[in-house]
Amino acid sequence: MTLAEFERAVFATALHSPLCAVPLLQRLTVTSISLRIPLTNGALVDAFYNEQTGTTAFALILNEQRIFGADNTGGWHVHPFAAPDEHRPLPQPWSFADFIAQIEHYYGA
Repeated sequence: MTLAEFERAVFATALHSPLCAVPLLQRLTVTSISLRIPLTNGALVDAFYNEQTGTTAFALILNEQRIFGADNTGGWHVHPFAAPDEHRPLPQPWSFADFIAQIEHYYGA
């Protein structure tokens, strides 16, 4: 996946979600991109992708604390709502759409 493809996927998902506002570009380098997506409930989502390493990370942030996350550092795993410091393996990779679907489910959106 390219940086542009990642960015398009994040924008497409966010624009179709009832919880997401328009994503904001936080940082763009030759090999990586970081986007921040404000949510209607005051939380925000950070989405990161490094094209060179294939590293992908998503985090739901509330009051400057990660309350949910997923990334592929050391294999795909989730940081669950009930215990965001834990690492629970995922059977398959998650896309940004998968991550947002989990948040929508959690908030009943």
